[in-house]
Amino acid sequence: MTTTQDIRDVVEAELKYDPLIDPSDIRVRNINGDVALNGTVPSYPQYLEAAAAARRVGGVRNVHNHLEVALPPGHYRDDPTLTTTANNALALNVTVPDGVEATARNGNLTLSGTVSYGTQMTAAELAVAGLTGVRRIRNDIEISSDADPADVSARVREALDRSALIPDDSDVTVQVGRNTVTLDGHVRTWAEHDAAVDAAWRAIGVFDVFDNLTVTG
Repeated sequence: MTTTQDIRDVVEAELKYDPLIDPSDIRVRNINGDVALNGTVPSYPQYLEAAAAARRVGGVRNVHNHLEVALPPGHYRDDPTLTTTANNALALNVTVPDGVEATARNGNLTLSGTVSYGTQMTAAELAVAGLTGVRRIRNDIEISSDADPADVSARVREALDRSALIPDDSDVTVQVGRNTVTLDGHVRTWAEHDAAVDAAWRAIGVFDVFDNLTVTG
């Protein structure tokens, strides 16, 4: 798959193949492996799944998700209702620590609070992503930890070495400054890319991850 038309066709086929996506209003554009998704989907989980489906296609280097969530009739929730529902979902999720809160405005959820590590922040997003009425999520959660940057660097490097998806000859490098991890280098697929980024976020003490990885396709 080396031509613009080929990659676009395969991405479109993958969107149609995925049972979690209604691709009828999705338009795909591709320029040299840079894929853009335009149009609308009826839910936020489909917004996320469409981008994930595009990344599964060989030859895709970047995915620009410009999809809008157009809620179907009956799925709209007013701000107080969605806020209450989201906060109940956060409170009932054992992987989300106390103090994380959600505020809704016209279907857009904003998450705030403090957690100890990145996977808790991700867990908070997942706890509310599938709620009826959600159009978009903004994550303003802060990560608080006194872990030493040198320890963070060692933990991330060890996690990458353990990963079955990261080959032994990978040139992925890890730099840590003030508990912010920067990943550089090349990966062959989006699966390798996501494994590297996930490994960085799972280390206790990581406040942010700068992803400079290049997907070679």
